[in-house]
Amino acid sequence: MTHIKLFEKVGEFAENKDIAADIRVKKLIPALEKGKRIVLDFENVEGATQSFIHALISDLIRKYGSEVLEKIEFKACNETIKGIITIVVDYMQESYDL
Repeated sequence: MTHIKLFEKVGEFAENKDIAADIRVKKLIPALEKGKRIVLDFENVEGATQSFIHALISDLIRKYGSEVLEKIEFKACNETIKGIITIVVDYMQESYDL
């Protein structure tokens, strides 16, 4: 299992999409290619932009399909972050249903 504590990388507010892309490329994709489960731990992260979440997970959905979400646990998300993740996931799934 790969456990990523986002607070250590982004602080209280996750907004830098370059950091999100770096996490995706260096941590998430290699873990998924090894068949590992991933925990994205949002403990102490108070907020996030939609562009951060999009940069973090949309390419994974595009590359592996929505089934990839079964291998990713979003831990310690507040309601705001849960809502943003839902928006990004719904958008990605809708774009593939067209």
